Amino acid sequence: MIKLAFRHAVDPVSLLCLRMLFSLPFFLVVAVYVNRHVWATRLPLLGRELGAVAEKSPVPPSNHTPLRAADYWKLAGLGVLGYYAASILDFWGLQYVSAGLERLILFVYPTLVVLISWVVYRKPVGRTEMTALVLTYAGIAVVFSGGLVAVQPGVWLGALLVFGSAFTYAVYLVGSGRLIPSFGATRFNAYAMIVSSVAVILHYLVTRPAPLWHFPAEVYYYGVALAVFSTVIPTFLVSAGIKSIGAGRAAIVASVGPVSTIVLGYFFLNETISIPEAIGTMLVLAGVLLVGTKK
Repeated sequence: MIKLAFRHAVDPVSLLCLRMLFSLPFFLVVAVYVNRHVWATRLPLLGRELGAVAEKSPVPPSNHTPLRAADYWKLAGLGVLGYYAASILDFWGLQYVSAGLERLILFVYPTLVVLISWVVYRKPVGRTEMTALVLTYAGIAVVFSGGLVAVQPGVWLGALLVFGSAFTYAVYLVGSGRLIPSFGATRFNAYAMIVSSVAVILHYLVTRPAPLWHFPAEVYYYGVALAVFSTVIPTFLVSAGIKSIGAGRAAIVASVGPVSTIVLGYFFLNETISIPEAIGTMLVLAGVLLVGTKK
């Protein structure tokens, strides 16, 4: 949908701002809902409906670690890094690379999580992880060795931007794993996305003084679709899915991402699927599956 929206003369920052602007109300509602007991206690005149909801709903368990101001600052930093920085780098990169290649590079983030955990927390890297790393980056090397640079001008810049997106998202995942037990998955996701949305909107206001409402109608349709189907629903489904089936099985399910993007790019964007891309994709998926299925 990002690539389709780019066909209507919208720049990455404006499109990302529309995406987050349309998704922000959903996250605000969720943030109020998960704190309904607090609001009902502190602001009893806010509304009888809110108090009624709080009375009928079970009180959340209080076995979480008490939150400190430092925890909120860490969450804010992760929100800026994980969904603001990662998203804007990804949108910039998509100007230069195909949707299939973008997803292929972006999907190395599970192996980056392994590397970051090893460097920062000294978590040992086993033989399985090492094999996964080799397969993943070998797959990317195969894709780039197939003459892709000559076919797509600026592909190296785009690939670097998308890899930066994968790295920042991996840092977000590593850091969020330390904070989610304290905040809870739903509350953490809502707070992080609110911070990210505010950061994106501020970025737009600073760098794009022109009004946001001068694009063709199709741009706003894609903006709403990106907000609902590519932001709000996925972020909560992923959190709920990991809670239900674990990160390992979730990684297996998520492995359909690069393949489905390449197929969708073929049908909707007229992108070609070369033999090196197919081989490289299989290698990357093999590496990611090794990381995801170890446990």
